[in-house]
This record gives sequence, C-alpha cells and structure tokens, in this order.
Amino acid sequence: MALRTSPQASLAQNAPDSTQPGGEGVVREMARFRYALRRFLRFSEEAARRCGVTPQQHQLMLGVAGYTGRGSATVSELAEFLQERPHSVVGLIERAVQHGLVRRAQDETDRRVVNVSLTPSGREILSDLTRLHQEETRAFKGFLGLAWPQLRRGPEPVRGDRRRPPLDLTTKPEELREKKGNVRIK
Repeated sequence: MALRTSPQASLAQNAPDSTQPGGEGVVREMARFRYALRRFLRFSEEAARRCGVTPQQHQLMLGVAGYTGRGSATVSELAEFLQERPHSVVGLIERAVQHGLVRRAQDETDRRVVNVSLTPSGREILSDLTRLHQEETRAFKGFLGLAWPQLRRGPEPVRGDRRRPPLDLTTKPEELREKKGNVRIK
C-alpha cells in the first residue's frame, strides 16, 4: 500500500537545504535579496533625481537628519553612515552647501568638529523623498518576506579582512562611539 503525501509535503522533502553554506537555497535567497535591493536602490536614485538632487545628496541629507537622532551629524558620523572616507564626505557637504541643502557650523566646544544640519530647503526635499520611499520600503520588506530580520546585520567579516566591518544597522551612532574606546570621535 502506497502512502499519499500532499503536494506541499512533497515539495518540502525535495526542497534544497537553505541552511547549507553555498547551498542552492542560500544562493537563491541571496539572489532574491540582491535583486530586491537593486530594485529599491534604482527606485531611490530615480526619485532623488526627480526631486532635483543627486542620489549622493539624498543619502547625505538622510544621514544628517536621521542617523544620529539629533537632526545633525558630524563629518565622521556622515562618513560612517555613507561608508566613505571623511575627505570625500567633505566634498559632498561642500556641494550640498552650494545647492542650499545643508549648512555647516563649527562645534562650540571643539572647534575641530564640524556639525552639518539641513536647511529649510533640504528638509522640504528630504520630506518629499521620504514620502516617496515609504511605500517602496514596504514593498521591499514584503518582497523579502521573513528573511528581513536575518538580513539586517549582513555577513560576518572574514578573518584577516582589513576592510572596514559592515555597518550594523541595529547599532546607534552613540554606541559606535563608545565601542571605539577612549578616543573621542566626532
């Protein structure tokens, strides 16, 4: 006598093991993630251009307004947020100042530190872009399904890899500064 199984049970038995490193299931999950990420980034780049700013200026404004929770950020904080070198971020800030998107001010307690904040024009453009991105973000999370929580931290660094570790999206900027030891990094 043959046992009958449901189509779902049959699929589960024949499904590739998604827990095996490099297994077909893992590769498919990563491909799906990269596809969703690229679609979201393409949408974001096009939305920024439609609002009259470059994608890099949009990311800068997002970092200034939201990364620290203060509504402003230092050059070092923005470099971390953008995953760029500080001197590259200084050039981006300069161009954004020229376009009236952000303003710079030296820190009152430490003259070496430059604080960057949004201008009213920058706030308005960022607000428009945020509204455009809200629905797309929901679609992005829905597309990823249940994999979203596991993907927040990213891959672990390879031993001996000297590159900057991946940005941990669960860590707040204040906690990052505390982890760097006694050196005050702004």
